[in-house]
Amino acid sequence: MLAAVYHGPGDLRLEKVPEPSIGPGDLLMRVVAAGICGTDLRIIRGDHRRFPIGTVRIPGHEIVGTVKEVGSEVKGYTAGQVVFIAPNIGCGHCRECVSGNTNLCVSFEAIGITLDGGFAEYLRVPATAVLQGNVMPLNAGVDPAAAAMIEPFACVLRGQDAIRILPGEIVLVMGAGPIGVMHVKLARMRGAGKILVSEPVPRRAAQISSMGADRVVDPAQEDLAAIVAEETRGRGADVVIVAAPAHSAQESSLHLAGVGGRILFFGGLPKDRPSIAFDSNLVHYRELVVTGTTACSTGDCLRATGIVNSGRMDLSDVVSHRFPLAAAADAFAAAESRDSLKVILEP
Repeated sequence: MLAAVYHGPGDLRLEKVPEPSIGPGDLLMRVVAAGICGTDLRIIRGDHRRFPIGTVRIPGHEIVGTVKEVGSEVKGYTAGQVVFIAPNIGCGHCRECVSGNTNLCVSFEAIGITLDGGFAEYLRVPATAVLQGNVMPLNAGVDPAAAAMIEPFACVLRGQDAIRILPGEIVLVMGAGPIGVMHVKLARMRGAGKILVSEPVPRRAAQISSMGADRVVDPAQEDLAAIVAEETRGRGADVVIVAAPAHSAQESSLHLAGVGGRILFFGGLPKDRPSIAFDSNLVHYRELVVTGTTACSTGDCLRATGIVNSGRMDLSDVVSHRFPLAAAADAFAAAESRDSLKVILEP
């Protein structure tokens, strides 16, 4: 089969590799769609801790496929079934796994991270993932490319659970990349009264205007704080979501939130510069809540799949580019561009 194989920093090779064989508890999938995300870009640059020097592995963890072969001990799946595959596999017995937070398991495995992933024609889903419920059926008519975004959408869902957007509240989203777009869409679905977006890239700003934002601000050319004050009658935003890995955005979020506001640091900062200037008096005197979330649990993915299957959340317009696997180099170049939204490989 054809696969895009990581051989080291900057070295992603299209190769013919053997089709995976499966055991009695496994599933063999034909990959239909696989999304490229910021984690994949870090992997290719050589900046991911689970890809040490010498690693040879197939990345890709945002995956939709059809079942090609069912292991002899597997129940509940049939050949030809279209499914989304949640990538994170917890150990199953630590405190985090038992409490449902498989994304926080210190001994986790993950398809496309520690195991071969979806940038290939076929994928083996191991028995542990099948048993833990990581393989989730999709309804007929769901766009596979859009459904490949269930994993990042589940991360967004987890993030918004932590800040509890209430109907009628004013939400500020900082960053209008694919994650920022999904935050806007989910905040709208949850009843936000007004959604403001800060985005300096003109094309992304234009896109988010048609995807649910009430007002888009270019922080490089406009006074974001003054506009937030104008839109909130001087009070500040009820919720601020920092959906960009930017020091300045995290720092300014404390000043943009109103009394009792909730702030989500969604994007992690570079590991060689993880600190910001943090005005703790703002947190103290305004009674702010500042939190962060990382990745998503299998339970988050199950709920996200339910929302996509229901038709209430259409993610198709977040897909800006679709490439065949043979054009993986072009796909990664498009994903690196800040003009793109979501880039999908369709093997």
